[in-house]
Amino acid sequence: MRTTRTACLALIVISLGAGAHLSNAASKATQAFQKLQSLAGDWAGKDQDGSDVKSSFKPIASNTAVMETLAMSGMDEMVTLYSIDGDTVVLLHYCPTNNQPRMRATPVAGEVKKLEFTFEGAGNLPSLDTGHEHKLVIEFQDNDHIVEHWTWRKNGKDTETTFHLARKNKG
Repeated sequence: MRTTRTACLALIVISLGAGAHLSNAASKATQAFQKLQSLAGDWAGKDQDGSDVKSSFKPIASNTAVMETLAMSGMDEMVTLYSIDGDTVVLLHYCPTNNQPRMRATPVAGEVKKLEFTFEGAGNLPSLDTGHEHKLVIEFQDNDHIVEHWTWRKNGKDTETTFHLARKNKG
């Protein structure tokens, strides 16, 4: 009887620990997603070559997703949707090249200073050699300044484009 009681108690402690771990991981994703939600509004800046860049962030679908619309000089708009998926934040990027990369970031503990999204696949991408966005790193410098590092991959070669953005107004 005592062995059974000890085993049950051990199982409860392990279960509570696992639940706390899952809850902690989910809270990191929630915290990271809230950081994306805090970007609501219009942003403007420059890329690494000094060309103008504009972006806007808008919470959508009852605040379960954030839509970013990004426009650069001489290029069609790009739309990226961010949302929580379990203990991660995912994105779906709608590119003017007519493919739709999917990426995932696993937030780390502590204050969210950066989200690193890695490629998981893409819709309408006939081959991995076809040009596509392959990685995104968002650096949160402060409430009014972010840096986005987009990595374009074509034929196995990566090219990074960096956007330095400052908040124009809150959404």
